[in-house]
Amino acid sequence: MMTSIRTRLARLAGAVALLATIALPVTAAAQSRENVEKQFRAWLQSDVWPEAKASGISQKTFEAAAAQIRINWDLPDLVPPGSKPQKDRKQSQAEFSSPGAYFSEKRLQGLAATGRSLAQANAGVLKRIERTYGVPSPVILAIWGRESGYGRAKIPHNVVDVLATKAFMSTRPELFRRELIAALHILESGDVREEDMRGSWAGAMGQPQFLPSSFLQYAVDFDGDGRRDIWNSTPDALASIANYLSKKGWQNGRDWGFEVTIPASVSCAQEGPDLARPIAEWAATGIQRVSGKGFPSGELKAKGMMLVPAGRSGPEFVVTPNFYVIKEYNNSDLYALFIGNLADRIGSGGGAFRGAWGNVGSLLRSDVASMQKALEKKGYDVGGSDGLPGYKTRRAIGDWQAKNGLPSTCYPSESLKGRIR
Repeated sequence: MMTSIRTRLARLAGAVALLATIALPVTAAAQSRENVEKQFRAWLQSDVWPEAKASGISQKTFEAAAAQIRINWDLPDLVPPGSKPQKDRKQSQAEFSSPGAYFSEKRLQGLAATGRSLAQANAGVLKRIERTYGVPSPVILAIWGRESGYGRAKIPHNVVDVLATKAFMSTRPELFRRELIAALHILESGDVREEDMRGSWAGAMGQPQFLPSSFLQYAVDFDGDGRRDIWNSTPDALASIANYLSKKGWQNGRDWGFEVTIPASVSCAQEGPDLARPIAEWAATGIQRVSGKGFPSGELKAKGMMLVPAGRSGPEFVVTPNFYVIKEYNNSDLYALFIGNLADRIGSGGGAFRGAWGNVGSLLRSDVASMQKALEKKGYDVGGSDGLPGYKTRRAIGDWQAKNGLPSTCYPSESLKGRIR
């Protein structure tokens, strides 16, 4: 954990005034930390307390929490009073890295080995969780491993400090204010003490990395001790993950998806959850599993979706609705693929994806955004010109390529920069 600003100031007593000026953005240099702290304390009483009271928080709970809350000056994305948000040049100009870097084989192998060991050590509780929620234990374990290293990762921050700081002075105060009120409800419930409510710099808590609002909706007491403890109780943490997926629509008995090969005769512009069709129909087009096995008989009549996260320059998939349930946990195709692949390794000894990630990820986000805007002007739905090549952007590119006599690659590239305009 980064040393707190108060500790640093104590060690550098002669530089207090200088550090206070340097630590804040230039536009807020005149606003001392002492003044910001005073405004923060007043804001807790005048703004947060009335909202907390109206939502059912007792004065006792609020005052006990407020007495311990401190501004965490080490957090990113802070906008102290009197300053302006700094323009995020990195966000608008950053180059994409290759998706292949996300799937570190060394990391996946390590997580899978630990996951298989923990599957045996927790076999009894996992069996009960599967019966209760209908979610396979390898998927639960994969999320547990990805989110907190199976509960072994350091979780450094006091969540209430994080949420209060960001609700008071960040670029997304409304989001963090809602989560702060949710955190106060957790304290009101008695499930955890404020000093034990540890989380990330963004307020995600415990082993499953739930935001407070998710905790209130999905955390469960599975060990029967009367508290929902996602910080220290393995049964509670695992069952809470399973309950989350179940409530989001996990379909019991179905896989998450299959790596496949898609023939050149089948357009890659058919991907997306809104273009679902029975898996038997995908198979009839010549789409085959890379394993050489047929699709499970129980899946053939059920609907599946094409997924080409790197267009024709990477692994290809037919996924089930459960893939999109995993995305509810983290809205990223790569995240859901990581969880699916890790779950396969834990459960059935699967390995790396067979398809290689090609030379993608070299464009600037601004380049992709320009293509998206050009496609929107031509009537294509790209899902928004945010510079991120989601499935709507990928298939719009594939459709445009086909209409203009080009091979459909379904992914933005350097060669398309000057052509799609």
